[in-house]
Amino acid sequence: MIDPEVFALGFDDYLARVAALTDDVLIPAEAEMVAAGSVPDRVLRELAHHGLFAVSIPRRLGGLDWSMTQQVRLTMEFTRASCVYRSRFSTVIGLCSQAILDHGTHEQREGLLPKMAAGEHVTAFALTEPDAGSDAASLTTTARRVDGGWVVDGRKRYITNGHWADDLVVFARTGEAADGAAGVSAFFVPRVSEGVTTRLPERMNGHAEAPVAEIELTGVRVDDSALLGGSVGTGFAAALRGINHARLHVAATCVGQATRMLEETTRHLLGRRQFGAPLADLGAVQADLGGCFADLEAGRALTLAAAEAFDSGHIPRHRIAAAKLFSSEMAGRVADRCVQLLGGEGIVGDNPVPRMWRDVRALRIYEGSSPVHERNLGRAVARHVGMDGTLPDTYRVTRGPAAGA
Repeated sequence: MIDPEVFALGFDDYLARVAALTDDVLIPAEAEMVAAGSVPDRVLRELAHHGLFAVSIPRRLGGLDWSMTQQVRLTMEFTRASCVYRSRFSTVIGLCSQAILDHGTHEQREGLLPKMAAGEHVTAFALTEPDAGSDAASLTTTARRVDGGWVVDGRKRYITNGHWADDLVVFARTGEAADGAAGVSAFFVPRVSEGVTTRLPERMNGHAEAPVAEIELTGVRVDDSALLGGSVGTGFAAALRGINHARLHVAATCVGQATRMLEETTRHLLGRRQFGAPLADLGAVQADLGGCFADLEAGRALTLAAAEAFDSGHIPRHRIAAAKLFSSEMAGRVADRCVQLLGGEGIVGDNPVPRMWRDVRALRIYEGSSPVHERNLGRAVARHVGMDGTLPDTYRVTRGPAAGA
């Protein structure tokens, strides 16, 4: 349940409260989380108490309704702590809530979003399959019409929060279409439904304390009310709405993680002496720190610019993809440099940077892998320049008639 005082806070005060939560609760609890292999229940209660499940949901539906720019600034703050914490509410504030807001029925919005904002109802976005990842149009999960409802069959893979969600938002093929998209719909499937089985992997290379799930759906019966929006064929539109939102949050997460890793590493270098001076005084070390900082600030600026464009009323999907691509690659570069600068502590002991190094590697895969973003952005550049001579989502000013013409 959200602390009622949160609703009276202006954004700057709320941001300061989240910063304090990060420093006083989330970062100190990381060792406990790692030892337990999962996020402690008391920390999940703190996340809900401070309203982090509610940041993107409208106030009339129990949320805090911060703008995208504000959400990005918040994400950069709370992801100075382990990004595992964020994963526990990421599907609520991003993929699922945005699909429900834009494409759900009145009853679905009113019935689900207040509980989601309060942290009382967790949803998981079940799109990816064993043979349908980046090529989402190749979905093989099906939903077959029966009297009064649907029967869903299929398999899903790599589903964040899939093992403990209350509802799975399952994307399934309900018809055929030439482009593969119009034949896909989304359904709310309670995780405890008969015919639903979820499994966790034996090993995670990063994000070990919030493992993704594999889901099997065998003859799962749902009512007509489970169809997102009450109409078939709108599944991909709903998915894309949430994905653009989620990609910006991932970009901001990369900035938050890189900030923490650079600060932790610099503190180590200031405190460790070699050759009669702090390691931070060595020119080669300073060059690495400077390069990391420049990379970090470029990612921060690109992500904030994309968020501001989002808030202007147009979703700049190419700029969002560029922010996600650059920031996730940036976080990997910063992580690798920081582990190297830590020397032995980069591979032995309890320093948080090596753990974060493993965690941020996954962010180059989540919400569209780097190679796929590079390909799609390259196609967009060629297409837009071919049409009107300008880049996609361009900042350029349209020129009027020349002076004196």
